[in-house]
Amino acid sequence: MLIGLTGTPGTGKTSVSKLLEGKRHWKVIHLNDLIKEEHLYTEIDEERDAVIADMEFVRQRVEEIICGRENEVIILESHLAHYIADTVIILRTRPPELKIRLKARGYSEEKIKENLEAEALDVILVEAFEWCEKVFEIDTTGKSLEETGQDIETIINHVLSGSEEELLMYKPGSIDWIDLVP
Repeated sequence: MLIGLTGTPGTGKTSVSKLLEGKRHWKVIHLNDLIKEEHLYTEIDEERDAVIADMEFVRQRVEEIICGRENEVIILESHLAHYIADTVIILRTRPPELKIRLKARGYSEEKIKENLEAEALDVILVEAFEWCEKVFEIDTTGKSLEETGQDIETIINHVLSGSEEELLMYKPGSIDWIDLVP
């Protein structure tokens, strides 16, 4: 089963996926690394310090990697995961805390502002609804990696067992930070 772990940069995707990978022995595909390592992009955006992924090539490559592993839990970690996985978990973080995390990464003021607006306006949530069959949200604000990992495990276990009706606390749309748009 392919599970997308997505969210605005800085919400904890990479850190928590590394924790889960070591703890549960789930296969994690760090999509951003794969895109860069295998040159699955069409151009480099110098101004935004980013690559422009060729999503068709990315999708094909992920299908190759997961072929024959449909009975395993495979986590696709990236802010682009919702374009590929049918089931996604979106990590969310209150914009003031997200700003601190992005500043610590050395992001430019423009890139920080862009990501804070995307988080406050639910950009990834809206995109996930357009692309995915099942969408869940976790608020990572003030949570440890272990707590966030526990939430992810809970969601995945319920999806695997078919008891998703018990996941009301992860219902998409319950997080609202529109009043925090910078």
